Amino acid sequence: MSAPARPLQLPIIDHAPAPYDGPSREEVLALRKQYLSPGLITYYREPLMVVEGHMQYVWDETGRRYLDAFAGIVTVSVGHCHPKIVERVREQTGKLQHTTTIYLHPTIAEFAERLAEKMPEGLTRTYFTNSGSEANELAILSAREHTGHHDVIALRNCYHGGTATTMGLTAHGTWKFKSNQTPGIHHATPGYCYRCPYGLEYPSCDVKCAHDVRDLIRYETCGEVACFIAEPIQGVGGAVTPPPEYFQIVYDIVREHGGICIADEVQGGFGRTGTQYWSHQNWGVTPDAVTMAKGIGNGAPLGAFTTTEPISEVMTNRIHFNTYGGNPISMTQGLATLEVIDAEGIQDNALKVGNHLKDGLLQLQDKHPLIGEVRGMGLMLGVELVRDRASKEPANTEAADVLEKMKQRGVLLGKGGLFGNTLRIKPPMCLSIDDADYLIGCLDETLSEIATKC
Repeated sequence: MSAPARPLQLPIIDHAPAPYDGPSREEVLALRKQYLSPGLITYYREPLMVVEGHMQYVWDETGRRYLDAFAGIVTVSVGHCHPKIVERVREQTGKLQHTTTIYLHPTIAEFAERLAEKMPEGLTRTYFTNSGSEANELAILSAREHTGHHDVIALRNCYHGGTATTMGLTAHGTWKFKSNQTPGIHHATPGYCYRCPYGLEYPSCDVKCAHDVRDLIRYETCGEVACFIAEPIQGVGGAVTPPPEYFQIVYDIVREHGGICIADEVQGGFGRTGTQYWSHQNWGVTPDAVTMAKGIGNGAPLGAFTTTEPISEVMTNRIHFNTYGGNPISMTQGLATLEVIDAEGIQDNALKVGNHLKDGLLQLQDKHPLIGEVRGMGLMLGVELVRDRASKEPANTEAADVLEKMKQRGVLLGKGGLFGNTLRIKPPMCLSIDDADYLIGCLDETLSEIATKC
């Protein structure tokens, strides 16, 4: 079925950006090159400068509007500068900007209580951090202390952060430094059916990738493990979405060998998949711990590790604190974000608009041979581009071209996967149907343009 024509004009909104009177883009770029680490990458051949944001849109210094379909790397959950959140944070900033956890402050306790209400039964104890990397570091530390075991299992194609341990967990050569060799970490096969390393097809494969975890434990560890950590839907890996049985099988194997199970919800949590509040719930499993960041604070530097009371007790084995974890401003923004998600039906919107968007992308797949697979749930979607559907040769340069051409049309996308050939579509969850139609229309036009030049 051919895709219907979609509008190629951004929806009309009632927000006008303030006139920009700061340094020029060229001046900012020069300052960045002179004073910031060269390790900081930018998207696009001509880097974009963003000076204002409102809900699902951002503006550059010229006043041009863009649909932010990447949400600041899956971080803005309910909208840029959401007015209710801005109001709460302004009020808190005028009262108290910082205090550490050695003193009492009401918002950190209130926020932890609200998070516990959202968690599976038994996960009631939260430790707040500043990032997902920190939250995952804390999770691995707690698992090792709690179980008395050292070996950790993560998945190939995963991403868990950029600190020492989390870079070791990450299984993408792109994101690993030569000097960072972290012992005691093993990588199992993910449920990446589109690129099955065994050359099998689901469901006749009997989910071999999941059962392989048992052999990994038998051959590569002492037979006992501290934990298994995984993103239910791999984010940086390209919205890889495993079969329904995958995590049930793996969780059972890990627990048989003395380990606990950790769900990394940094990108998939807070209703982004639409059908469930936490992405792991889509697989019918209950983890022993959940890590989170990004969408938890709608852009604030905030992360968290929530687990059971017994596992949380290990943090009393030594003196441990986090200077900024639980910061009053971050806690206020996190709590306000949680309240907005509930009050404004953000999860329901992620389901409704996400289904509409995915249907449109699937129609584009029928039309454009460059699309190998569309996958994901809610507003956590991936479109893998290939040069040939039979060989599945990654279309990485084409994916880069798509990003450039979509930017020219006023849409910001991400890209991921080991080969950089998967479009990452993970916008703020306030995205509208009209926005989704505009994105689909632009992508349709872009793919046609690229196909013509090939």
